[in-house]
Amino acid sequence: MQRALIAAVLVGAAAPVVGTFLVQRRLALMGDGIGHVALTGVALGWLVGSWAAASPADAFAVPGAVVAAVVGSVVIELVRERGRTSGDLALAIMFYGGIAGGVLLIKVAGGTNANLMSYLFGSIATVTTADLWWTAGLAALVLGVGVGLRWVLFAVSHDEEFARASGLPVRLVSMTVATLAALTVTIAMRVVGLLLVSALMIVPVAVAQLYARSFGRTMAVASAVGVTVSVVGLTVTFWNDVPPGATIVVLAVAVYAAGVAVRPLVHRRRAEEDPHPDMSDDVLVPGSPTDGCAPDAGPSAVPARS
Repeated sequence: MQRALIAAVLVGAAAPVVGTFLVQRRLALMGDGIGHVALTGVALGWLVGSWAAASPADAFAVPGAVVAAVVGSVVIELVRERGRTSGDLALAIMFYGGIAGGVLLIKVAGGTNANLMSYLFGSIATVTTADLWWTAGLAALVLGVGVGLRWVLFAVSHDEEFARASGLPVRLVSMTVATLAALTVTIAMRVVGLLLVSALMIVPVAVAQLYARSFGRTMAVASAVGVTVSVVGLTVTFWNDVPPGATIVVLAVAVYAAGVAVRPLVHRRRAEEDPHPDMSDDVLVPGSPTDGCAPDAGPSAVPARS
């Protein structure tokens, strides 16, 4: 439980940071495509472990997933940049090719499809010390790059043409975002699974966008939401026999639904508040209760104010 809690906090904090950039670039489903490719990397790790007679058999599953996910994310970014295939079509090809390759290779490695279930849907209770070290290292890298270079990454994610005209290395930054997304998928696959990892990257960002008014604040709020739902979901599964990954994602969706329901009330209160209470109003609308004029009075009836 201690290892699982640490992994949940790390993944909950790191995943929405990358998700903020993906949402800005309208690539919210990129995590799903990378997740399917990472499944092929997991199977390759099993195959290498089988050849090397490693114990346990999946000792190289995480490194294999990292390599496959990074290569897949870079390929899709190159395809999207050159415009030969649209982004959604390239993601679809990754979906089908990745999961098919994983199922095929796991059979060649001497395993079965059941061996892939913990990677597809998450198995946070089985996180080992080695998995935790991998998760901590990758999470630190994702947070360091994502937060440290957030303004450059935002500039490219918001408007590539303007960023290129400003002299920013757009291709390098785009590859950095793709690599961060790949690393995030691999560190989250033990917590929520490869099929649900995109939800943990995107849903907290959707919650943050309901209230946050800046890019940096959106990232901070999304990260806080990710940590909260991950820890609460893990706590629920400690007392109840329910799947951890699915519970975390359902909690995130519930928080988003609650945020949507409350948002009109919050915005209505903000609209009623005077944004500059220390300044006197210099504009009066004819017919308003405070202008001192009749509803049918013309503009000349509006009293002048300094």
